[in-house]
Amino acid sequence: QVQLVESGGGSVQAGRSLRLSCVVSGHTYNMNCMSWFRQAPGKEREGVALIARSGGAAYADSVKGRFTISQDNAKNTLYLQMNSLKPEDTAMYYCAAAPSCGGLAWYRYNYWGQGTQVTVSS
Repeated sequence: QVQLVESGGGSVQAGRSLRLSCVVSGHTYNMNCMSWFRQAPGKEREGVALIARSGGAAYADSVKGRFTISQDNAKNTLYLQMNSLKPEDTAMYYCAAAPSCGGLAWYRYNYWGQGTQVTVSS
């Protein structure tokens, strides 16, 4: 089992920044891909960014150049630095873990956190 706990969400004005954290615990030895997803009310869950255990990362087009995913293996923590936030970034943000990095399709991920809310006002 793998446990994921997100934090760092909040309410900010457009143009500001937030950093999300996800503490990972449990049997993580075969979880080689960590990702952030988001889901706004009435919309499908959307993949935002992923990072492989090796460090390679990929981003959704909607966040490229504004968001940065990173991981601190010593602290078992995944981060999402979000800059230049826009109202359309408003959503519940989830971290997720998968055995391999096959993309940002939600069905590839075995474990999920409970989510942290991000609200961006104009």
